[in-house]
Amino acid sequence: MTIRTHNRLLEDPSSLAESILEHIADAVIYADGTGTIRRWNAAAADLFGHGSEEALGQSLDLIIPERLRPAHWRGFEAAVTSGALKLSGRPTLTRAMHRTGRKLYVEMTFALVTARAGGAARGAVAVARDVTERIEQQRADSRGGHIG
Repeated sequence: MTIRTHNRLLEDPSSLAESILEHIADAVIYADGTGTIRRWNAAAADLFGHGSEEALGQSLDLIIPERLRPAHWRGFEAAVTSGALKLSGRPTLTRAMHRTGRKLYVEMTFALVTARAGGAARGAVAVARDVTERIEQQRADSRGGHIG
């Protein structure tokens, strides 16, 4: 399907969206209502160390440190059930886990995905970026008494 706008031809909107997701620098992860990973872009593979073939079909536990899982699942279930997010799209800093077991600091935003406006949540999407280096530098600076 080709769409013409302002005398320009655009490719099929779904293939355009797919191309954007694959080329964006931030990790994009979609999990269905059970917390099973259904979408995992190239940046997510780079950030977490799991290729899409490994991540798709797995639980979000794949990237959530064990000690954070109970709180994560309480929040996830509450959001999917109520259709509301506490953070309302605001970024939050959290910990995540790389395939190697290395702990990461990631800044994430979340959104619920519905089939139609006002409908029940089908799942949730997260957009994440690695801020480990920045956080570790801030912590080192504060321990060393540097003002910067």
